[in-house]
Amino acid sequence: MSDVAREAGVSLATVSRAINEPEKLSAEKLALVRAAVERLGYVPNLNAGSLASAGGKSRIVAAIVPTVANVVFSETVDALAQTLARGGYQLLLGQTSYRSGDEEGLVEAFLGRRVDGLVLTGTTQSASLRAKLKRAGIPVVQTWDLMDKPIDMLVGFSNFEVGRAAAEHLIARGHRGLGFIGAQEERSRQRLEGFRAGAAAHGVADVQAELILPPVDIADAGPRFAQMASRCPELNAVFCNNDMLAAGVVFECHQRGWAVPQRMAVLGLGDLPIARAAFPRLSTVEVRRGQIGTRAGQMLLSRLSGERSGADIVDLGFEVVTRAST
Repeated sequence: MSDVAREAGVSLATVSRAINEPEKLSAEKLALVRAAVERLGYVPNLNAGSLASAGGKSRIVAAIVPTVANVVFSETVDALAQTLARGGYQLLLGQTSYRSGDEEGLVEAFLGRRVDGLVLTGTTQSASLRAKLKRAGIPVVQTWDLMDKPIDMLVGFSNFEVGRAAAEHLIARGHRGLGFIGAQEERSRQRLEGFRAGAAAHGVADVQAELILPPVDIADAGPRFAQMASRCPELNAVFCNNDMLAAGVVFECHQRGWAVPQRMAVLGLGDLPIARAAFPRLSTVEVRRGQIGTRAGQMLLSRLSGERSGADIVDLGFEVVTRAST
């Protein structure tokens, strides 16, 4: 800033005002400062400036997701970023790659950078991490799940109930040889637990399952489905933890000459574009991925503006979408 002041022939205070309160300067002085900034390539230290200002706000919110490679999370992040931007906040993003230890390290780093708010994926944070976040005193929104006592705020849906509804959907269509393909991570396990509970309620005691170490790829579906079908000849319906896996199962059925859904019914999750493009079109469980990001952003903006309007726990629910594959 001193270099800019010398270059423009103005005081340091004038440079500060040009950066932070340009409306208070004359057009002539503002033009001088901006021309000097351009010539010198000066980039203001926004972090130092914002922390020194009233309230000490960084105008940055951090979000932590398992992966940005999966469209189900990228849609949530996109909606969150757009909502925050409309409120004058920027989004800082971290990825855990499904490692719980990485989440704690990212939280520590983001708190050190004095973010104004935090968005987390899931509700499985350790007791020590929950306590640290409560002490930090910033608004926190957990997403993609439900629980009675969140760290602060929560927006999502019940993964257990998704699994239960999936079982009821398949059984109602006459399929009782049930299987599940998902990832070795908590939300997938909750869906499997609900799937088994829904099946048991209708007298189906044996549900096959294949859990894959994340990140899960569409290419994983065929081999895992083949293993499950070989050990359970009665298998006639599979619920997959996402639509990409479900599409992989459909491809495997085509290669085997098995008609879908006559020989094997297939149900996905997410209502991704591939569900509508597959043949036959995939039945799926729609979860409101974009709405999760939008509502999380709105909850944070409300809290950061000093308001506390609306519920701290928002259940967006889900919907089983029936198409040809079941």
